[in-house]
Amino acid sequence: MSDRPPALVIGSTILAVMVAVSLLAPWIAPYAATEQHILKRLERPSPAYLLGTDQYGRDLLSRTLMGGRTALLLGVGAVLLGLAVGVPVGLAAGYFGGRADDAIMRIVDAMLSFPSLLLALLIITALGASTAHALAAIGIANVPGIARIVRGNTLALREAEFVLAARARGEGHVYVMFGEILPNVLPAIVVETTIRVGFAMLAAASLSFLGLGVQPPTADWGLMIREARQYVFLSPWPLVAPGVALSLTIIGLNLFGDGLRDRLGGGS
Repeated sequence: MSDRPPALVIGSTILAVMVAVSLLAPWIAPYAATEQHILKRLERPSPAYLLGTDQYGRDLLSRTLMGGRTALLLGVGAVLLGLAVGVPVGLAAGYFGGRADDAIMRIVDAMLSFPSLLLALLIITALGASTAHALAAIGIANVPGIARIVRGNTLALREAEFVLAARARGEGHVYVMFGEILPNVLPAIVVETTIRVGFAMLAAASLSFLGLGVQPPTADWGLMIREARQYVFLSPWPLVAPGVALSLTIIGLNLFGDGLRDRLGGGS
């Protein structure tokens, strides 16, 4: 019998399906994401348009599938950017301690005083609205939270026997941090990453909904919801399709993260 937590199994299944259909979107989408059929505007689901059409007569199934690629790019890319900055910062703060820790964590605390979405909004307002700027803004907004998680785990390991042994061998600080401490912090980072990808995707969709993220005519779930809201009483399908896709993906990521945390926490 499998000892995998149910949340991990369900989350993995949802994620596998959503990632697969998003990656295969160019080959399985029945139409191009920007292809318009003006005489078929706001149609209900039919054999020709399985999820219906939007206000421009574009196939909602095709745009939802292609929008998944954009959402994954922004969510994963933003968290990877946050990890690239937050992990070294957290390792340095926890490893060196003292004044270095105080100085680094005061900056981190100042960034944490802003809600992540508000911080992303401030950054993107200064940079300008675009997909690349949205990715950068969300990535920077993830840095303080990641840094704090890594720092806490590093503090618990800085006096461990294997760290002291590495220092006694004359290993440099960089090796000790990245060669000895980081591998032991990695499980916590992996769990945190899976959960943060979902929040990053939601933040990206929020920015697109506000007109500050992905720009038309690119297929994106947040942008699709923004465009559909004024036609919701004429046809709910342009709002339902991307909304359900976004919700399922975030639920899958959260379940996967919770299950992974239970598995790693309960592992030997």
